[in-house]
Amino acid sequence: MTGIGEQSIAEQVRSLLEPVLERDGYELVEVEWARLAGRWTLRVFIDKAGGVGIDDCQAVSKTVEPILDVADVIEPAYDLEVSSPGLDRPLRKPRDFDRYAGQRVHVKAYGPVAGTAPGSPARKHWTGVLKGFRDGAVELDVDGVLHRVPHDQIAKANLEYDVEGDLRRKD
Repeated sequence: MTGIGEQSIAEQVRSLLEPVLERDGYELVEVEWARLAGRWTLRVFIDKAGGVGIDDCQAVSKTVEPILDVADVIEPAYDLEVSSPGLDRPLRKPRDFDRYAGQRVHVKAYGPVAGTAPGSPARKHWTGVLKGFRDGAVELDVDGVLHRVPHDQIAKANLEYDVEGDLRRKD
């Protein structure tokens, strides 16, 4: 097992904050550590039953700031942003893939994955309807073909907002 000193900043922050946020009724969806416009930014995406509002983001920010200061895992000065996951919510955990089954998703692998569907060539990107998570793999329907992508090979996965479908629903 990798020690905390060997983890990326995002992984260290996730390890520190996840139990605290769960205790407070929030789900830690994603942590991003990036350099934007010459400044370091730590983005913490949260969710909860019924959705997240600005008051939730402010409360979580006030909760996590002292935890991060005491843990001192981030060397350079940085901006902290706390946000809802948005319409293109990231999917990380096996339970996320089951929870959002039936939704349109985009999945990106670290590299080409062979044999995700019978007779299909190796590929790195899939966009289709999420079927769920089974036996260590994410299942999705891409144009009527079921693909299975091993969870440990997924670099990024997120919901895709269906603008056309949303417009049809607002007759």
